[in-house]
Amino acid sequence: MNGKIIYVVFLFCFIAFACQGCAALNIKKEPTAEEYASEGMSAYKDKEFKKAIESFQKIKDWYPFSKYSVLADLKIADSHYKLKQYNEAVAAYEEFEKLHPANEAVPYVIFQTGLCYFEQVDIPDRQQATARKAIETFARLNKLFPKDKYALKTHEYINTCYKSLAKSELGIGIFYYKSKHHKAALHRFKNVLARYPDLGVHHEAIGYIAKCEIAIKKK
Repeated sequence: MNGKIIYVVFLFCFIAFACQGCAALNIKKEPTAEEYASEGMSAYKDKEFKKAIESFQKIKDWYPFSKYSVLADLKIADSHYKLKQYNEAVAAYEEFEKLHPANEAVPYVIFQTGLCYFEQVDIPDRQQATARKAIETFARLNKLFPKDKYALKTHEYINTCYKSLAKSELGIGIFYYKSKHHKAALHRFKNVLARYPDLGVHHEAIGYIAKCEIAIKKK
């Protein structure tokens, strides 16, 4: 009788163990951080940037202390930039700089942050704000890493931003002039000469200054 009981217990344990083994085989194994990194880089190279973000985000979620987490932080930012999601890209680049301040990619990250602002300079409603943020960011790069290759690339971008600001200031002045707000217009045109000399619009500003002074005297 005892032998039958032992046999039944053994059989039950064997079946339970076998069932657990089958269940374990059906559980999908989570890819490794390296596999996610390879998947993300492959998607990035194929310009599938949304898919790349998903793969790199998995590294941040599942393997935050992996050696691939730095790569994930950087490529998420780069992917947002490629998608022209500039606000998201700026946030991601700033997070990278905060988390990895000593990383060798920091000059590149600051440069890319500046580019995110620069790419929005032509948007009328954001023109002045983004131009100033771009100048500020590129200036910070030049101050922190004056000899870095990315710092050397900033000068053309900074000059373009200043030209944009000069044209914007001139445009506001012309608007005031046409609206017959000559004193306000005169102030704007003088700002062009004081802040943005030799950027291609000062001759036009000088001409409008003369017109404004004549109009003011007539009043």
